[in-house]
Amino acid sequence: MNAATSTQGMREFSAEITASLGGDAVAAGVECVGSGAMPSAFAVSDLAAAAVGAAGGGIAQLVSACGGPAQPVIVERRLASLWFAWSIKPEGWTIPAAWDPIAGDYASADGWIRLHTNAPHHRAAALAVLNVPSERARVENAVRQWHSDALETAIVSQGGCAATMRSTEAWAAHPQGDAMRREPLIEIRSTEEFAAPTKWRADPTRPLRGLRVLDLTRVLAGPVATRFLAGFGADVLRIDPPGWDEPGVVPDVTLGKRCARLNLRVSTDRAQFERLLSEADVFVHGYRADALDGLGFGFGTRRRVRPGLVDVSLNAYGWSGPWRNRRGFDSLVQMSAGIAHAGMLVFGQERPTPLPVQALDHAAGYLMAAAVIHGIARRVETGRGFEARTSLARVAQLLTSGPAGDVNAQFFPPTTDDWSTDIESTAFGPAYRLRPPLRVGSIEMRWDLPAANLGSSPAQW
Repeated sequence: MNAATSTQGMREFSAEITASLGGDAVAAGVECVGSGAMPSAFAVSDLAAAAVGAAGGGIAQLVSACGGPAQPVIVERRLASLWFAWSIKPEGWTIPAAWDPIAGDYASADGWIRLHTNAPHHRAAALAVLNVPSERARVENAVRQWHSDALETAIVSQGGCAATMRSTEAWAAHPQGDAMRREPLIEIRSTEEFAAPTKWRADPTRPLRGLRVLDLTRVLAGPVATRFLAGFGADVLRIDPPGWDEPGVVPDVTLGKRCARLNLRVSTDRAQFERLLSEADVFVHGYRADALDGLGFGFGTRRRVRPGLVDVSLNAYGWSGPWRNRRGFDSLVQMSAGIAHAGMLVFGQERPTPLPVQALDHAAGYLMAAAVIHGIARRVETGRGFEARTSLARVAQLLTSGPAGDVNAQFFPPTTDDWSTDIESTAFGPAYRLRPPLRVGSIEMRWDLPAANLGSSPAQW
């Protein structure tokens, strides 16, 4: 893939992102520098540059909306691609494995299915349906006795997570794939109530300083979004339930954040969460479409508790269609939406071949960050609240309907020049962090806090 093709691919993705955000959210002057692409059936590096550029363009737009000077936005293509993988390099310690031993792709009686078992209750659901112990060989033998769709349905009905490998054509004909064609990439709904009067304006040197972001997100898109916001000064407070952990990704995504725990099924914790929400500027969440309603914190309640809230959310399979409330993750959506099947074909493999990175998660994260910043800019101008939402499945549609990737592309691992020279004193040990993938004029993208353990801070602003 040559530089001209890469630039065109980024522009195609950027145009759709810009249109979804109302046509003015991505600065016209976003420039992409550098070359190179990850080998893939789809244009993953183009998507990475466009998504990072959208979030950077939002920062420039916000500074201008607050009376600051115009800022050029420059995306470093290689670094944007690298941030779609891992941003951290431990020194003298090791990040735990990202995947549970049972998680992965399995041959079924009629194709392939992926089981997502990182969470203990998801693993238990899959093993209960298969009626086997937690042994990979026993799981493989059991899956071979099932047709993929039947096993997918059974595991999902049990509260687990699984996805049949489908082609892009089969996904387009599926009721959920059809629903995705009708949804906007980012659905925006301004709310009618006004925010409490505020004197907040973007600091031209640290644009999100003073903004309180309440973060109810899990692996991986939402944490990517709030990590970006923290990089420009936002006060991000992540809330997890007791006992929840993501050891394989926490060192990568808690950069710049404080992390606390609350049990939203306990009255005292619910009251504390409501206090936090009432004082937040931004609420970012990645629960299923019906989950917060079930906890008593649906959109209407959130608007009542915090008039003028900037409310941005994500789910896996979209906000309409029969699967709108289905649990899902990037790797599952890649199977459902035809991405892993396309990779298998173009690389000539005999098993599902996903993208080289979890690009749906990362792209969705930067789009969520762009939506937050766009919402803040609107609130500065109008005083009104703002809601936006997207999904992994809709980002998958953006990717698969865009330019083809280059399966022969050469993309090299991070080199010394890609890493910051500063040591980050994380809660897990010293580490290097990739250099930021973005420059917004003279504004420095940096993080005030190192990566931290979940639950390491009090649940307070």
